[in-house]
Amino acid sequence: MNKKRASLRWRLTRQFSFIFAAVVATVIIGLCIYGAMTLSPNVAMARTIGPIMAEAVAQDAHGRLEITETPRLMALKQKNPNLWYVVATTDGTYRTYGGVPVSYVQLVPLVHLFREADIRGSADTAEIASIYTAQTTAGEVRILFGGGSGEYWPFLTILLATNPIYVPLLALALPAIFFAVPRIVRSALAGVSEVARKASEIEPRRHGARLPTEGIPSEVAPLVVAFNGVLDRLEHEFQKRQRFLIDAAHELRTPIAIMQTRIEGMSGGQDRRRLLDDVARLGETAEQLLDFERNDQASDLHETVDLVDIARTVVADLAPLAIAEGYEISFESEVDKFERLGSPSALPRAVSNLVRNAIDHGENAGMISVSVSESGQVVVADQGHGIPHDQQELVFEPFYRVTPRSKGAGLGLSLVKQIVTNHRGQVTIESNSTGTRVTIQI
Repeated sequence: MNKKRASLRWRLTRQFSFIFAAVVATVIIGLCIYGAMTLSPNVAMARTIGPIMAEAVAQDAHGRLEITETPRLMALKQKNPNLWYVVATTDGTYRTYGGVPVSYVQLVPLVHLFREADIRGSADTAEIASIYTAQTTAGEVRILFGGGSGEYWPFLTILLATNPIYVPLLALALPAIFFAVPRIVRSALAGVSEVARKASEIEPRRHGARLPTEGIPSEVAPLVVAFNGVLDRLEHEFQKRQRFLIDAAHELRTPIAIMQTRIEGMSGGQDRRRLLDDVARLGETAEQLLDFERNDQASDLHETVDLVDIARTVVADLAPLAIAEGYEISFESEVDKFERLGSPSALPRAVSNLVRNAIDHGENAGMISVSVSESGQVVVADQGHGIPHDQQELVFEPFYRVTPRSKGAGLGLSLVKQIVTNHRGQVTIESNSTGTRVTIQI
């Protein structure tokens, strides 16, 4: 099964998102660990005792400070048997609970002066005390406390306290990464996209085509350079093969001509006629090979040609041959002239090959019609038995013949397609039991 190709953009986006989240998590965890090691251990308990005191502190009917034993406060005291605290209003009134260490007793009247404090380092006690501010129904109070059980986790407290920092950071940064990275990658790979487009335009018979190396990332450049090297080697081998076929076809001309001359000098008879047909077929094959290879090197593709005149001339030249083979042949055009840029040597060969193909495969009967439409389509149609549907595209392959014993070497329609392709056109075929219709559009 073919696996779907993974997108580089989304792969990088996911990786960048993971890395960014991992970095943020590492920084937050590191800061929390550092905070837990440097801040007071009471920082965790402060977040617990503050809300409890906020609901426990009140004023009596005479406006005096009092602390109600709420269920939460009682649970806090049970959980922390050594807990002590001092709750002071901003005017200096205070209430105490538990055994305040001697080192901190003198601070009790002064608690209302501090909003927050971390008190440690006394020579008389190792216990750390903290001052925390809470809002209550009695107003703002300052709480000096200590003696916690140590079951609270400062790390988790700091982590929860810093979530207003890292949660919005992740919430904003991750979508930004998913938005920005694909565009950054697309911009960075714009040169690669251009290379891919150029690669799709490379055709086997267009020599000298290479992929550009400008504007592509240095990581991709070796691949492009290597691909260009492959094209160099393939083109070199292709040119060697092309030179061989052209030279071979040229060399065949002389012995074919000698054979034809000697056969023509023989006495008449059926064998002489067969030999002449075979030599003619051999000569035509050699010429088609030359045409097939020469067409690769066509350089006259930008001259003005008249398709109507080309089609009319081909019909006039081949009419005697078609009539001698038992056909009727006709020509008609919807326009008097239809000019295009093309090769004045290759296009007549393409139309001529279509007509010759109709003569060879039209069953020596019926009408061969050649027409030019007002849109510039050149159509050659015959009334033969047609081509099987599964072979209609194969007839454009070199050396392919619908019937092995048919005339020709199977290069005619292949040469037509090659010429039309060189002119950036299309050739199509429609065939059924009543005939075959081939259309070329330049």
